[in-house]
Amino acid sequence: MSQGFRILTRHRTASRALVEAFARLPVANVSDAMARMSGAGPRLRPMHRSGGMAGVALAVKSRPGDNLMLHKAIDMAVPGDVIVVDAAGDLTNALMGELMLAYAVRKGVAGFVLDAAIRDADAFLETNLPTFAAGITHRGPYKDGPGEINVPVNLGGMIVSPGDIVLGDSDGVLAVPIDDAEQVLARTEAKQDAEAKQMQAIAEGRNDRSWVDAALAQRGCAFP
Repeated sequence: MSQGFRILTRHRTASRALVEAFARLPVANVSDAMARMSGAGPRLRPMHRSGGMAGVALAVKSRPGDNLMLHKAIDMAVPGDVIVVDAAGDLTNALMGELMLAYAVRKGVAGFVLDAAIRDADAFLETNLPTFAAGITHRGPYKDGPGEINVPVNLGGMIVSPGDIVLGDSDGVLAVPIDDAEQVLARTEAKQDAEAKQMQAIAEGRNDRSWVDAALAQRGCAFP
């Protein structure tokens, strides 16, 4: 086995039921349920037209500008996989375009998260497969390696392990570790319920805003 140039086996994945439960929730609320301490950062933005993403991570570590291992990952993918690629955020060369995108759709890939660039941007809008990337460039990739598949990867400080739940919407991308998923789901659903009640109170003109002045007073703010 060659460190840095290897393909490992993914031994665990989050259950379909958990993925489907998270798919109904806003990424922002899931983030709040994780203490607002995780996330792939603001550079990874939607490259598709609209819609959310939820699936299990097929994790790829790629040499910047090289997509050999990304090609292999699409070959390996099963329906419901989100292919997550750590390519060090380099935007010099695009790691994928419309041909790879079409193949991924055929394979049932649920989405992509690329700490890298794409090209053929119009195809991503038209196909509308959830894709989050750091940028766009017309310059194509190399196909030499090295790279790794099914290893933990780092996207903007967010660690994604193979089989984790990966979520995305217009607010960005978030990974939920398998072992924490049920607790995070319960906290997020509780937050959803609380926000629904708060929205109802706002609509009825009875929302309590006294906490604002109380917070100012506690912090020593001078106000009339």
